[in-house]
Amino acid sequence: MAKKRPQTKAKRPQLSDAARAGAADGNFPVVGAREPCPCGSGRRYKACHGRAAAQAVTELVQRPFEGLPSECDWVALRELVPAATVELALKGGLPEGVPSVTLATVLPMAWPALRRDDGSVLLGLQNDTASGDISRDLADTLQQALAAQPGTPIQGRRAPADGPRLQDLLDPEGAFEPVVHSGFEFWVPDAENATAEVAASLERANAAAIPTVKLTGVDAAYWCETPEKNHLRWVMPHPEEQLLDALARLHAAGRSNLGEGTRLVGSFRAHGLTVPVWDLPSGVSAEDVEKPAAEFAERLAAALATDAPLTTDERRARGGLTNRQVTLS
Repeated sequence: MAKKRPQTKAKRPQLSDAARAGAADGNFPVVGAREPCPCGSGRRYKACHGRAAAQAVTELVQRPFEGLPSECDWVALRELVPAATVELALKGGLPEGVPSVTLATVLPMAWPALRRDDGSVLLGLQNDTASGDISRDLADTLQQALAAQPGTPIQGRRAPADGPRLQDLLDPEGAFEPVVHSGFEFWVPDAENATAEVAASLERANAAAIPTVKLTGVDAAYWCETPEKNHLRWVMPHPEEQLLDALARLHAAGRSNLGEGTRLVGSFRAHGLTVPVWDLPSGVSAEDVEKPAAEFAERLAAALATDAPLTTDERRARGGLTNRQVTLS
Protein backbone atom coordinates (compact mmCIF):
# COMPACT_ATOMS: atom_id res chain seq x y z
CA MET A 1 0.00 0.00 0.00
CA ALA A 2 1.35 3.41 -0.92
CA LYS A 3 2.37 5.58 1.97
CA LYS A 4 0.45 8.74 2.62
CA ARG A 5 2.42 11.88 2.08
CA PRO A 6 2.74 14.10 5.15
CA GLN A 7 0.41 17.06 5.06
CA THR A 8 2.35 20.25 4.61
CA LYS A 9 1.15 23.76 4.22
CA ALA A 10 1.72 24.83 0.64
CA LYS A 11 3.43 28.11 0.00
CA ARG A 12 1.00 30.79 -1.08
CA PRO A 13 1.63 31.52 -4.77
CA GLN A 14 2.53 35.02 -5.87
CA LEU A 15 -0.05 36.32 -8.29
CA SER A 16 0.48 38.81 -11.05
CA ASP A 17 -1.79 41.84 -11.13
CA ALA A 18 -3.82 40.27 -13.95
CA ALA A 19 -4.24 36.98 -12.10
CA ARG A 20 -5.14 38.77 -8.88
CA ALA A 21 -7.79 40.79 -10.75
CA GLY A 22 -9.15 37.59 -12.26
CA ALA A 23 -9.33 35.92 -8.87
CA ALA A 24 -11.26 38.86 -7.50
CA ASP A 25 -14.13 38.40 -9.93
CA GLY A 26 -14.03 34.59 -10.09
CA ASN A 27 -12.29 34.28 -13.48
CA PHE A 28 -9.12 32.23 -13.21
CA PRO A 29 -6.43 31.78 -15.85
CA VAL A 30 -5.92 28.28 -17.24
CA VAL A 31 -3.01 26.56 -15.51
CA GLY A 32 -1.78 23.00 -15.25
CA ALA A 33 -3.86 20.63 -13.14
CA ARG A 34 -1.00 20.04 -10.68
CA GLU A 35 0.08 23.68 -10.44
CA PRO A 36 -0.96 25.91 -7.53
CA CYS A 37 -4.39 27.44 -8.03
CA PRO A 38 -4.09 31.14 -8.97
CA CYS A 39 -6.68 32.03 -6.30
CA GLY A 40 -3.98 31.75 -3.67
CA SER A 41 -5.53 28.93 -1.65
CA GLY A 42 -2.34 26.88 -1.70
CA ARG A 43 -4.17 23.90 -3.21
CA ARG A 44 -3.52 22.40 -6.59
CA TYR A 45 -5.64 23.84 -9.39
CA LYS A 46 -7.38 20.50 -10.06
CA ALA A 47 -8.51 20.28 -6.41
CA CYS A 48 -9.62 23.91 -6.22
CA HIS A 49 -11.13 26.06 -8.97
CA GLY A 50 -10.07 23.56 -11.63
CA ARG A 51 -12.70 21.15 -10.33
CA ALA A 52 -15.58 23.37 -11.49
CA ALA A 53 -13.80 24.11 -14.76
CA ALA A 54 -13.30 20.39 -15.45
CA GLN A 55 -16.95 19.69 -14.74
CA ALA A 56 -18.00 22.45 -17.13
CA VAL A 57 -15.71 21.07 -19.81
CA THR A 58 -16.92 17.47 -19.55
CA GLU A 59 -20.63 18.03 -18.92
CA LEU A 60 -22.54 16.96 -22.02
CA VAL A 61 -25.00 19.45 -23.50
CA GLN A 62 -27.73 17.25 -24.97
CA ARG A 63 -28.99 19.83 -27.48
CA PRO A 64 -26.01 22.07 -28.30
CA PHE A 65 -27.77 23.77 -31.24
CA GLU A 66 -31.05 24.50 -29.44
CA GLY A 67 -32.10 28.12 -29.94
CA LEU A 68 -30.19 28.55 -33.20
CA PRO A 69 -32.11 29.15 -36.43
CA SER A 70 -32.77 25.80 -38.14
CA GLU A 71 -31.56 23.58 -35.30
CA CYS A 72 -32.51 20.49 -37.33
CA ASP A 73 -30.23 21.50 -40.22
CA TRP A 74 -27.35 22.11 -37.78
CA VAL A 75 -27.75 18.52 -36.60
CA ALA A 76 -27.94 17.21 -40.18
CA LEU A 77 -24.79 19.05 -41.24
CA ARG A 78 -22.96 17.89 -38.14
CA GLU A 79 -23.85 14.19 -38.51
CA LEU A 80 -25.32 13.32 -41.90
CA VAL A 81 -24.21 15.57 -44.76
CA PRO A 82 -20.72 15.15 -46.26
CA ALA A 83 -20.24 18.46 -48.08
CA ALA A 84 -22.26 21.61 -47.41
CA THR A 85 -21.80 25.28 -46.57
CA VAL A 86 -23.96 27.96 -44.95
CA GLU A 87 -23.38 31.71 -44.77
CA LEU A 88 -23.57 32.82 -41.13
CA ALA A 89 -24.81 36.18 -39.84
CA LEU A 90 -23.18 37.55 -36.68
CA LYS A 91 -24.78 39.71 -34.03
CA GLY A 92 -23.78 43.29 -34.77
CA GLY A 93 -22.60 42.43 -38.27
CA LEU A 94 -19.23 41.31 -39.59
CA PRO A 95 -16.01 42.78 -38.15
CA GLU A 96 -13.96 45.07 -40.34
CA GLY A 97 -11.80 43.11 -42.76
CA VAL A 98 -14.02 39.99 -42.63
CA PRO A 99 -16.12 39.87 -45.82
CA SER A 100 -17.97 36.69 -44.84
CA VAL A 101 -18.25 33.87 -42.30
CA THR A 102 -19.15 30.48 -43.74
CA LEU A 103 -19.98 27.29 -41.87
CA ALA A 104 -18.62 24.19 -43.63
CA THR A 105 -19.20 20.55 -42.81
CA VAL A 106 -15.50 19.70 -43.20
CA LEU A 107 -12.33 21.69 -43.92
CA PRO A 108 -9.04 20.52 -45.47
CA MET A 109 -6.64 18.77 -43.10
CA ALA A 110 -9.55 18.64 -40.60
CA TRP A 111 -8.81 22.23 -39.56
CA PRO A 112 -11.33 23.57 -37.04
CA ALA A 113 -11.41 26.87 -38.95
CA LEU A 114 -9.54 28.86 -41.57
CA ARG A 115 -9.00 32.59 -42.08
CA ARG A 116 -8.55 32.88 -45.82
CA ASP A 117 -6.16 35.24 -47.57
CA ASP A 118 -9.04 37.61 -48.38
CA GLY A 119 -10.02 37.77 -44.69
CA SER A 120 -13.10 35.56 -44.97
CA VAL A 121 -13.63 32.83 -42.37
CA LEU A 122 -14.51 29.16 -42.83
CA LEU A 123 -15.71 27.34 -39.69
CA GLY A 124 -15.64 23.52 -39.67
CA LEU A 125 -18.60 21.75 -38.06
CA GLN A 126 -17.69 18.04 -38.05
CA ASN A 127 -14.47 18.28 -36.03
CA ASP A 128 -13.88 16.55 -32.72
CA THR A 129 -14.44 18.93 -29.82
CA ALA A 130 -12.69 19.18 -26.47
CA SER A 131 -15.70 19.58 -24.21
CA GLY A 132 -19.26 18.36 -23.87
CA ASP A 133 -20.65 21.56 -25.40
CA ILE A 134 -20.14 21.67 -29.16
CA SER A 135 -21.69 25.13 -29.33
CA ARG A 136 -19.14 26.61 -26.92
CA ASP A 137 -16.23 24.92 -28.70
CA LEU A 138 -17.37 26.19 -32.09
CA ALA A 139 -17.88 29.70 -30.74
CA ASP A 140 -14.34 29.72 -29.35
CA THR A 141 -12.94 28.53 -32.68
CA LEU A 142 -14.95 31.20 -34.51
CA GLN A 143 -13.60 33.94 -32.25
CA GLN A 144 -10.05 32.72 -32.84
CA ALA A 145 -10.60 32.78 -36.60
CA LEU A 146 -12.06 36.29 -36.56
CA ALA A 147 -8.95 37.55 -34.73
CA ALA A 148 -6.41 35.57 -36.77
CA GLN A 149 -4.24 36.95 -39.53
CA PRO A 150 -5.48 36.27 -43.09
CA GLY A 151 -4.11 33.03 -44.50
CA THR A 152 -4.08 31.29 -41.11
CA PRO A 153 -5.59 27.88 -40.26
CA ILE A 154 -6.95 27.64 -36.70
CA GLN A 155 -5.87 24.85 -34.36
CA GLY A 156 -8.20 23.21 -31.86
CA ARG A 157 -8.01 23.95 -28.15
CA ARG A 158 -10.06 23.64 -24.98
CA ALA A 159 -12.59 26.46 -24.87
CA PRO A 160 -12.85 28.50 -21.66
CA ALA A 161 -15.63 27.13 -19.48
CA ASP A 162 -17.24 30.56 -19.27
CA GLY A 163 -16.74 31.46 -22.92
CA PRO A 164 -19.59 32.40 -25.27
CA ARG A 165 -21.64 29.89 -27.23
CA LEU A 166 -22.80 30.10 -30.84
CA GLN A 167 -26.14 31.35 -29.51
CA ASP A 168 -24.28 34.38 -28.13
CA LEU A 169 -22.42 35.18 -31.37
CA LEU A 170 -24.85 34.45 -34.20
CA ASP A 171 -27.77 36.65 -35.24
CA PRO A 172 -30.93 34.81 -34.09
CA GLU A 173 -32.85 36.40 -36.97
CA GLY A 174 -30.26 35.44 -39.57
CA ALA A 175 -31.21 32.98 -42.31
CA PHE A 176 -29.68 29.50 -42.20
CA GLU A 177 -29.79 28.11 -45.75
CA PRO A 178 -27.50 25.11 -46.34
CA VAL A 179 -26.01 24.63 -49.79
CA VAL A 180 -25.18 20.97 -50.39
CA HIS A 181 -22.18 20.35 -52.67
CA SER A 182 -21.21 17.29 -54.69
CA GLY A 183 -17.60 17.67 -53.53
CA PHE A 184 -15.26 19.87 -51.52
CA GLU A 185 -14.04 22.27 -54.19
CA PHE A 186 -15.38 25.10 -52.04
CA TRP A 187 -12.28 24.62 -49.87
CA VAL A 188 -10.04 26.52 -52.26
CA PRO A 189 -10.91 29.40 -54.62
CA ASP A 190 -8.33 28.11 -57.11
CA ALA A 191 -8.02 24.32 -56.86
CA GLU A 192 -5.35 24.19 -59.58
CA ASN A 193 -2.95 26.22 -57.42
CA ALA A 194 -3.65 24.42 -54.13
CA THR A 195 -0.70 22.99 -52.21
CA ALA A 196 0.03 19.30 -52.71
CA GLU A 197 -1.11 18.59 -49.15
CA VAL A 198 -4.47 20.34 -49.60
CA ALA A 199 -4.94 18.82 -53.06
CA ALA A 200 -4.41 15.32 -51.66
CA SER A 201 -6.85 16.02 -48.81
CA LEU A 202 -9.39 17.31 -51.36
CA GLU A 203 -9.04 14.19 -53.49
CA ARG A 204 -9.54 11.86 -50.51
CA ALA A 205 -12.58 13.79 -49.29
CA ASN A 206 -14.23 13.83 -52.72
CA ALA A 207 -13.71 10.07 -53.10
CA ALA A 208 -15.44 9.40 -49.76
CA ALA A 209 -18.39 11.79 -50.18
CA ILE A 210 -21.82 10.15 -50.49
CA PRO A 211 -24.08 11.93 -53.02
CA THR A 212 -26.57 13.92 -50.94
CA VAL A 213 -29.46 16.27 -51.80
CA LYS A 214 -31.53 18.47 -49.47
CA LEU A 215 -35.27 18.28 -50.14
CA THR A 216 -36.95 21.61 -50.87
CA GLY A 217 -40.54 20.84 -49.85
CA VAL A 218 -39.92 19.92 -46.19
CA ASP A 219 -37.40 21.04 -43.57
CA ALA A 220 -34.14 19.23 -42.77
CA ALA A 221 -34.75 16.14 -44.94
CA TYR A 222 -31.74 14.80 -46.87
CA TRP A 223 -31.73 12.17 -49.63
CA CYS A 224 -28.52 10.21 -50.10
CA GLU A 225 -27.30 7.55 -52.52
CA THR A 226 -25.39 4.41 -51.53
CA PRO A 227 -24.33 1.46 -53.71
CA GLU A 228 -27.10 -0.87 -52.51
CA LYS A 229 -30.03 1.52 -52.02
CA ASN A 230 -30.92 5.13 -51.42
CA HIS A 231 -32.08 6.66 -48.15
CA LEU A 232 -33.98 9.61 -46.79
CA ARG A 233 -32.81 10.90 -43.41
CA TRP A 234 -35.08 13.51 -41.88
CA VAL A 235 -34.14 15.46 -38.73
CA MET A 236 -37.30 16.35 -36.81
CA PRO A 237 -37.79 18.89 -33.98
CA HIS A 238 -40.58 17.09 -32.10
CA PRO A 239 -40.05 15.60 -28.61
CA GLU A 240 -38.75 12.05 -29.02
CA GLU A 241 -41.51 10.18 -27.17
CA GLN A 242 -44.27 12.07 -28.94
CA LEU A 243 -42.61 11.55 -32.34
CA LEU A 244 -42.10 7.82 -31.79
CA ASP A 245 -45.77 7.45 -30.83
CA ALA A 246 -46.83 9.27 -34.00
CA LEU A 247 -44.50 7.21 -36.20
CA ALA A 248 -45.82 4.02 -34.58
CA ARG A 249 -49.42 5.00 -35.32
CA LEU A 250 -48.56 5.56 -38.98
CA HIS A 251 -46.41 2.44 -39.20
CA ALA A 252 -49.13 0.20 -37.74
CA ALA A 253 -51.64 1.67 -40.21
CA GLY A 254 -49.32 1.03 -43.17
CA ARG A 255 -48.95 4.78 -43.79
CA SER A 256 -45.32 5.37 -42.81
CA ASN A 257 -43.76 4.79 -46.24
CA LEU A 258 -42.86 7.33 -48.92
CA GLY A 259 -44.21 5.44 -51.88
CA GLU A 260 -43.94 2.02 -53.47
CA GLY A 261 -40.87 0.05 -52.45
CA THR A 262 -39.95 2.46 -49.62
CA ARG A 263 -40.10 1.77 -45.91
CA LEU A 264 -39.41 3.42 -42.58
CA VAL A 265 -36.57 1.33 -41.12
CA GLY A 266 -35.72 3.09 -37.86
CA SER A 267 -34.15 6.29 -36.60
CA PHE A 268 -31.03 7.96 -35.33
CA ARG A 269 -30.82 9.99 -32.14
CA ALA A 270 -28.46 12.94 -32.61
CA HIS A 271 -27.83 15.98 -30.40
CA GLY A 272 -31.18 15.67 -28.65
CA LEU A 273 -33.26 15.24 -31.83
CA THR A 274 -34.69 12.20 -33.59
CA VAL A 275 -33.86 11.39 -37.22
CA PRO A 276 -36.23 8.91 -38.90
CA VAL A 277 -34.65 6.97 -41.79
CA TRP A 278 -36.33 5.46 -44.86
CA ASP A 279 -34.91 2.92 -47.28
CA LEU A 280 -35.58 3.85 -50.91
CA PRO A 281 -35.10 1.79 -54.06
CA SER A 282 -31.97 2.73 -56.02
CA GLY A 283 -34.10 4.23 -58.77
CA VAL A 284 -35.84 6.70 -56.44
CA SER A 285 -34.21 10.12 -56.72
CA ALA A 286 -34.47 13.13 -54.43
CA GLU A 287 -36.93 14.71 -56.85
CA ASP A 288 -39.07 11.55 -56.80
CA VAL A 289 -39.46 11.69 -53.03
CA GLU A 290 -40.36 15.39 -52.75
CA LYS A 291 -44.14 14.94 -53.09
CA PRO A 292 -44.36 11.77 -50.94
CA ALA A 293 -42.36 13.53 -48.20
CA ALA A 294 -44.71 16.52 -48.21
CA GLU A 295 -47.71 14.17 -48.00
CA PHE A 296 -46.07 12.25 -45.15
CA ALA A 297 -45.51 15.53 -43.28
CA GLU A 298 -49.29 16.09 -43.33
CA ARG A 299 -49.98 12.57 -42.05
CA LEU A 300 -47.37 13.01 -39.33
CA ALA A 301 -48.88 16.31 -38.18
CA ALA A 302 -52.24 14.60 -37.72
CA ALA A 303 -50.65 11.70 -35.83
CA LEU A 304 -48.75 14.09 -33.57
CA ALA A 305 -52.02 15.78 -32.66
CA THR A 306 -53.52 12.48 -31.47
CA ASP A 307 -53.22 11.73 -27.75
CA ALA A 308 -55.24 8.49 -27.57
CA PRO A 309 -53.42 5.52 -26.00
CA LEU A 310 -51.52 3.33 -28.44
CA THR A 311 -53.26 0.16 -29.56
CA THR A 312 -51.60 -3.26 -29.28
CA ASP A 313 -50.44 -3.09 -32.91
CA GLU A 314 -49.17 0.46 -32.43
CA ARG A 315 -47.22 -0.51 -29.31
CA ARG A 316 -45.69 -3.40 -31.24
CA ALA A 317 -44.74 -1.03 -34.07
CA ARG A 318 -43.25 1.41 -31.58
CA GLY A 319 -41.15 -1.33 -30.02
CA GLY A 320 -39.79 -2.26 -33.42
CA LEU A 321 -38.86 1.35 -34.19
CA THR A 322 -37.22 1.79 -30.78
CA ASN A 323 -35.18 -1.39 -31.20
CA ARG A 324 -33.82 -0.05 -34.47
CA GLN A 325 -32.79 3.31 -33.03
CA VAL A 326 -29.10 4.24 -33.08
CA THR A 327 -27.58 7.08 -31.04
CA LEU A 328 -25.03 9.14 -32.98
CA SER A 329 -24.16 11.60 -30.23
